[in-house]
This record gives sequence, structure tokens and C-alpha cells, in this order.
Amino acid sequence: MIKKGIILAGGYGTRMSPLTKAVNKQLLPVYDKPLIYYPLSVLMLAGIKNILIIVNKGQLRQFRNLLQDGSRLGIKITYAEQSKPRGLPDAFVLGEKFIGKDNVALILGDNFFYGQSLTKKLKSCLSLKFGCKILVHPVSKPELYGVAITDKKNKILSIKEKPKNSKSNLAITGLYFFDNKVVNYSKTLRPSKRDELEIVDLLNIYKRKKKLSAEYLGRGGAWLDTGSLDDYYNTSIFVSTLENRQGFKIACLEEIAFKNSWINKKDIKAAISFYGNCVYSNYLKKLIK
Repeated sequence: MIKKGIILAGGYGTRMSPLTKAVNKQLLPVYDKPLIYYPLSVLMLAGIKNILIIVNKGQLRQFRNLLQDGSRLGIKITYAEQSKPRGLPDAFVLGEKFIGKDNVALILGDNFFYGQSLTKKLKSCLSLKFGCKILVHPVSKPELYGVAITDKKNKILSIKEKPKNSKSNLAITGLYFFDNKVVNYSKTLRPSKRDELEIVDLLNIYKRKKKLSAEYLGRGGAWLDTGSLDDYYNTSIFVSTLENRQGFKIACLEEIAFKNSWINKKDIKAAISFYGNCVYSNYLKKLIK
């Protein structure tokens, strides 16, 4: 059972410069909330309450001002600083003490997930005892992504990084579930030509041991990578359209915590005071009427 999660919120966000020269990309707004709320909400929907957020050196204070230690959400948030981007598997090296002897989930800080059955799928993935499970989703342009080829039992047969011609259109999303061996496996990796540890190399270790499987987000689900300006603004439009049409908020952290009985009405009122007079606070008021 996975009870711990890591959000990798470092990186320079160069594809979105000069916006990211002023602030960490994960703190930029996606419609009405900071981007970091969306991956954090995914872990909370899964039921994970112990979370490590890895940030760039010198940006820790910005995240603390927003999320503090997580107690107002009924969860525990700790932080680690990354002096420079060293690739996704570096999260497990930096987070070794946090992970301890437990299994762990990893989500990228710029990934957006949505779907009616998302919570059910997430909880299913948390039952992982051994190996690694990745979340995959069909895309129209697989040549832009890491792509997985699977068999009928959802086992990964091969992984191709941005293939020019692929039999599969299943993109590997930025959400992963690992057993505790991930820490030691990550330590054995050598930097690539980019001078970073590559997630594909880590996944291939599990594949060789026949311990790598896939979970499908499903046709009704949505996965968006906000790494580029176009994708970033398309995500904002997506959130805006759904929220205004259906009347609920996506990634409202307090609502998730409240429904999970991690916080009470008093905590919601404290959150309203924290945010001040705004649309988000008005939504929180409706939760406790």
C-alpha cells in the first residue's frame, strides 16, 4: 500500500520563459488556482496524506507561504530543495529519507489529470506492493512523448522515447507508482548526454525484471502537460470551461480534505480567512452552508 507521494516541482521552465524568470512555473495560475494545486489534489484524491514537494533552491519560501506544512488541509507536507535539475529519478535520491521503507508515488508538478473515474483508478494503483505501475493515456501525436507498448495483461513490452513511427499511441504520463526498490535503482543510474538521470532508464530496470505494468486513464479522462505556453493556456481554458459550466471547482484542496473528513467546518472558515475575499473563498463558503 502506497501512503507517501512526491511532487517534483523544480526545473527552470525554460519553455515558458520569461514568465518563469520571475516565479516557479508551479506557482503560476491555471485559471483560478496555482498550478501546484492540481498535482497536489491528485495525491489527495488518492488518499495520500504524507507528501514531499521538491523545489528549486531559493524558492522554498514561496511554496511555504502558500501551502505551509499542510496541516490546514489535514495532511503533512515536507520540502526538499534541488540545486539544479538532475532528472526525474533524482527525486528518489533526494527523497530517500522521506521514503524510508515505504512504497511511493511520484507526480510531476506541471501535469494535469481529470476524469470521473480518476479517484477510483488512483486508489487501485495505491494497492501496489511490488514493481512499478505507470499511468498511460492515448494521444494523437505519440512522436512528442515517451510511448509504452503493452500486452493484453497491461504488462509493458517496450518503451520508446518520442518515436517517429510507433504501433502504440499510449503516452507515459507524469504519474508513477513505485515499490521501495526505486531508491536503490535510482542510485545505480548514470546521467545521460543531457547530464540528467532519465526516467526511461529507471522504468526499463523494472521492465527487465518483468515488474512494470500500466494503468489506463480511460477514454473519459484528460491528461495535459502544461510544459509549453500553448498547453498551459489550453489547460486554463479547460478548467475555466468545466468550472463555469458545471459549478464545481477542480482541484479545490479544502473540498477534497473536507470530503475525506481530514478537516472540519472550522478549518474551512480558517481557509476562507487565509484566502480573503475572492471567488475561491465564496466557493468554500458554499461547502459549509
